Amino acid sequence: MIDEENQHESAQSSTSGTSESSVNAVDAPLPDGFGGEPAIDSTLTDSDVTDIPVENAQATVVNEEPLPSQGGSAASAEKDNEINLLRAQLEERTGQYVRIAADFDNYRKRTQREKEDLELQVKCSTINELLPVVDNFERARSHIKPQTEQETTIHKSYQSVYKQLVDCLKRIGVAPMRSEGKEFDPALHEAVMREPTDQHPEGTVMEELVRGYVLGERVLRHALVKVAAAPEPVITSEETDQSGAET
Repeated sequence: MIDEENQHESAQSSTSGTSESSVNAVDAPLPDGFGGEPAIDSTLTDSDVTDIPVENAQATVVNEEPLPSQGGSAASAEKDNEINLLRAQLEERTGQYVRIAADFDNYRKRTQREKEDLELQVKCSTINELLPVVDNFERARSHIKPQTEQETTIHKSYQSVYKQLVDCLKRIGVAPMRSEGKEFDPALHEAVMREPTDQHPEGTVMEELVRGYVLGERVLRHALVKVAAAPEPVITSEETDQSGAET
């Protein structure tokens, strides 16, 4: 009992001492420069500061940041690859189409050219078979001289057939060569005779023996012609005597 009473008295004395010290601290004058503002509590220690949960705050900030979407980047890369693949296929198909179109155009031009050449060859071969008939009509006109009225009627009859044949040849593009008086051209003429003369320059076609024909720019038949040659030098009797005397 005595011990409990002593402990109770010591507790009261410590409480009264603490309250007195608090009163003294409040009644004490403030230092210069504080202007009556409340004093900062200096009882906060380092242990109290470390009690703030810093790691939890940092974790909260990190969790609030948006994380990159790995699934979205993979899907975008897959779409880009698919687009590149389709673009490559499109370019390949376009190149194939251009090559096929060019090949077909070349084939069309080649077949058209071959068709035209074949038609021209057939036309030329057919006309060449008819040219001797034209030659015979021209020989008959130049050699036959009708004497009677009946002969004149016959002459006019076959000459009308000749004229009709010539008109048909003209309509398909056949034209005769007019070689007399022109310079000899080996692409058009075939020289069968050469005659020395001083009336025509050397190499001039003097006479057309067989008429030549052309179809457009193609030669159907070369003209057989006689070509003028340079005149031979004339040897006089005096030159002959001098040459004999020297011998």
